[in-house]
Amino acid sequence: MIPRINPLAGKPAPAASLVNIPRLITAYYSERPDPSVASQRVAFGTSGHRGSSFDTSFNEAHVLSISQAICEYRRQHGINGPLFMGFDTHALSAPAFASALEVLAANGVEVMIAAQDEYTPTPAISHAILTYNRGRSGGLADGIVITPSHNPPDNGGFKYNPTNGGPADSDITGWIENRANELLRPGALGIKRTPYSAARRAATTHSHDYVTNYVADLGNILDMNVIRDSKIRMGVDPLGGAGVHYWPRIAERYGLDLTVVNDEVDPTFRFMTLDWDGKIRMDPSSSYAMQRLIHLKDRYDIAFACDTDHDRHGIVTVSSGLMPPNHYLSAAIDYLFSNRGLWRADAAVGKTVVSSAMIDRVGRRLKRSVFEVPVGFKWFVDGLVDGKLGFGGEESAGASFSRIDGSVWTTDKDGIVPALLSAEITARTGQDPGARYQALTQELGTSFADRIDAPATPAQKAKLGKLDRQQVKITELAGEPIEQILTQAPGNNAPIGGVKVTSSGGWFAARPSGTEDIYKIYAESFHDDAHLRRLIREAQSIVDAALAGA
Repeated sequence: MIPRINPLAGKPAPAASLVNIPRLITAYYSERPDPSVASQRVAFGTSGHRGSSFDTSFNEAHVLSISQAICEYRRQHGINGPLFMGFDTHALSAPAFASALEVLAANGVEVMIAAQDEYTPTPAISHAILTYNRGRSGGLADGIVITPSHNPPDNGGFKYNPTNGGPADSDITGWIENRANELLRPGALGIKRTPYSAARRAATTHSHDYVTNYVADLGNILDMNVIRDSKIRMGVDPLGGAGVHYWPRIAERYGLDLTVVNDEVDPTFRFMTLDWDGKIRMDPSSSYAMQRLIHLKDRYDIAFACDTDHDRHGIVTVSSGLMPPNHYLSAAIDYLFSNRGLWRADAAVGKTVVSSAMIDRVGRRLKRSVFEVPVGFKWFVDGLVDGKLGFGGEESAGASFSRIDGSVWTTDKDGIVPALLSAEITARTGQDPGARYQALTQELGTSFADRIDAPATPAQKAKLGKLDRQQVKITELAGEPIEQILTQAPGNNAPIGGVKVTSSGGWFAARPSGTEDIYKIYAESFHDDAHLRRLIREAQSIVDAALAGA
């Protein structure tokens, strides 16, 4: 079914919608998960293990078990360098950080934690791992990011980044998940733990200045001079997230006219406007969640926001307001591959199967290959490391790209850098990214796109994720012959966990979310909005048939 937009969507969060933080933290420590119940087991989706302590899906026992499993994985694979660990501003992140440190210290792991207990964005962790490992063949570093990304305030999340700095691949997360669930069983032994105060004082616990190291390196991926010299006015909303103290440091170091429109950190996120379903969700790509910055757009030449762990970006332009993520990715790709002369001549564009076909058209215009992979940033890691990919981006507003010299910057999503890139584009070209995208449509065609999210049970998600192309019994899509029915990505032949159907004038894809109990239908038409709606209706019929009986 197509979800109904909540009447409170886009409006300030009422008191009744705010999470009770004391009860949430109490549940983290008091509720004991039952690993015989599927929803209470450790489960790594596209971005680590996520859940809520209220649902007994993200509790102390989960974090202790996952942390011990990571320690054992490190020993088995000879990973003995430092582990970089950071956490975001969700209420469950600080308790999870304490639990993890107790286990890591007890296992003798050298842990790098933020100076002054500063919140740490996901890209700062990936950047730290890669910076440390550059030129090393042994004693390599890895990392842990404690965040549920843009998820609601009652959620917690825990993600492992191995020595390549990016999200762990499924073979790694599968091993950690299985071992953690063994440790989660009642009476199971094997978790080493030391009191938090002792863990903080341990000789293996070290302070690391993530902010300075990350900010000081930005001039090697962005032309900060052209941004400064243009004197363009920038506004940024950290959405109460982990980068809240990074933005003033960036402005100070590079002399930018950059205003932080809200520097409040509150674990209830009471300053947010409600998302489409009436929930608080720090999603910078949602027009409902981004109402505050959208209303301020005319005060700045360019404005942007990032989600809670700052691995996603939202771009607000004077010309077009909040840009749909696919529009900005297309404009950013066109700009970068036209203005980064030191990148490899064969560096490709990385996109996911549910990203806009406009990216394919931009790639052909640039004479660059497009590497199309399943949803999940992990699929871009190897290409970003060796420079075969100049850019990797997801339709959900996550991206990273190469340094100016073509070498790797981060192998996890970085919301800060694409946000600042919008300022570089505006400064250098005299047009904001919204205007740049409109120019692309004049040359390459106009895209009409939408994404539908709807609730789905775990059983329904599992059924949709295993959908076989033989179950899609149609020969036409919205009146046009079908060109492709994909259940594997063209770039690497990996399963996409759903289905994508394409014709000459449009496509749709359906897949379950890896982080929430919803499924998603993506559709895009290069004809008109009526054709887009027909695509969605036909996609919905296929999904309904696939989920029948689940």
